[in-house]
Amino acid sequence: MDFVSLLKASIQAGTPLLFATLGEIITEKVGNLNLGVEGLMLMGAVVGFQVGILTSNPFLALLGAMLAGAFGGLIYAFLTVSLRANQVVSGLSLTIFGTGFSGFMGKRLIGEVVPLELQEFFKPMYIPVLGDIPFMGKILFNQNIFVYLGYVMAVVLGLYLYKTRVGLNVRMIGEDPSAADASGINVNLYKYINIMMGGALCGLGGAYLSLVYVPSWQENVTAGRGWIAVALVIFVTWNPYKALLGAYFFGGLDIIGFRLQKFDIKVSQYIIDMLPYIATILVLIMVSIKGNKEYMAPKGLGNSYFREDR
Repeated sequence: MDFVSLLKASIQAGTPLLFATLGEIITEKVGNLNLGVEGLMLMGAVVGFQVGILTSNPFLALLGAMLAGAFGGLIYAFLTVSLRANQVVSGLSLTIFGTGFSGFMGKRLIGEVVPLELQEFFKPMYIPVLGDIPFMGKILFNQNIFVYLGYVMAVVLGLYLYKTRVGLNVRMIGEDPSAADASGINVNLYKYINIMMGGALCGLGGAYLSLVYVPSWQENVTAGRGWIAVALVIFVTWNPYKALLGAYFFGGLDIIGFRLQKFDIKVSQYIIDMLPYIATILVLIMVSIKGNKEYMAPKGLGNSYFREDR
């Protein structure tokens, strides 16, 4: 088996999961459990693809996907932050809305392919020096620009959450919004901004599928990756840096079934599809046994906040 090719393909398959996982991490860090990741990805996928078809401009296509995801995040934030609606129900509703939205918008796009200008822009790019690193250079630094953007976003989000005052406020809101409010932090504003940022990242994950990974329009192009991303957040214990490895690991599980078939190894695809969730359950068990606060969910996750309730 060609391990370089396998690992390179794992990174490509894991990139949409990485964007969606980062988006869900930043959302959950402010205490909101958004189960609408699948819907946000689909909204980003169809809008990014539509803008790409109309303009042949990759930057506008990415911007359109981010705005679509952010708009979905805005809807979710309005429901859960301003109206204090149930977060689980709101997230599930967002998934249904996003699925319907992409189905309606994408109906006339079925069979369309990404313009050549965009295919050229998103083709693999060799990075000088880094690409010459033995073994890992071919895997990590001979990828498309979307993959490189994923590397950068994971590091930037890690620095944002753990090395900045704003990131400290975000984590404080997720742990104890009452204490954050009492210390003068505008809890609702933080929630709105970070939920919309998370939505924009999910939209980018969807756009990667329709613009680069496929690259054509297919109905339900995300194929459940949004749900895998929700599980991945637990698997990587809400850590953006670990999200890099987790997303690529899950990406590898996604493609390993196809690779095994080439060697006439009979493994049911249903078993392969179950592996990410089995891995998540094992991580949950390990985290519960250790009881380490560093690996636990934010205390305020899933609870609506109303300052008069303090």
